[in-house]
Amino acid sequence: MPTTETRDYLPAMINPAFLPFYDRFGKLAGVGDSYWQLVAQAAIEPGATVLEIGCGTGNVLLLAKRAVPGATVIGTDPDGEALALARRKAERAGLALQLDEAYAQSLPYGDGTVDRVLSSLMLHHLPEDAKVGALREVRRVLAPGGSLHLMDLDHDPRESGGVFALVNGLHGLLLRLRGGHDHGAGHGHGQGHGHAQGHGHGHGPSVLDLLAQAGFTDATAVSRGRTRLGGLTFYRATA
Repeated sequence: MPTTETRDYLPAMINPAFLPFYDRFGKLAGVGDSYWQLVAQAAIEPGATVLEIGCGTGNVLLLAKRAVPGATVIGTDPDGEALALARRKAERAGLALQLDEAYAQSLPYGDGTVDRVLSSLMLHHLPEDAKVGALREVRRVLAPGGSLHLMDLDHDPRESGGVFALVNGLHGLLLRLRGGHDHGAGHGHGQGHGHAQGHGHGHGPSVLDLLAQAGFTDATAVSRGRTRLGGLTFYRATA
């Protein structure tokens, strides 16, 4: 199995060998309610095309498909092993998902072809110079009137408290040791030196600033959430 040194992103559980425990870790962390909150916020309609960037093992995608069986549900992630797990889960559940191995900064879809984009605990893992590029790609693929629904850590991950702060600190340390060249776009994939999220408390631009730089003009922080790992903020932005 490849090690993190052979990849251009940090895997979901830092080491690929721990990937099978990702879903169990999420349950212990109590993030399931946050996944449902994100899907509910998106207000997906039958016939809509829904894309999740950095879909990992497919938890949010499966919830979206169960909630709106008539929607076309697509997930992207650069981690083929995570996508394989998502595919097996979908097959066991009898749910049809489209799963594509791709980076958020280079989405393989046409302009204006997606009605809803979801992002769950992914943005803070990207290198600082890749975040705006990924969000610009989201804006490109969104149809007019389509919307992005993004859930991420509150402010600076250190302010979120709990295990979030520890995990993100470790991710940042690994990236610095590897020279800061990560380009990943998924759950647990490479992050840069600035990790601030939220409303400007931290070392880098806030999520709202990043959305504005990507060309979203009406981005807003919709609500807050809490898990055993720390606090979350939910955002919405319309194309």
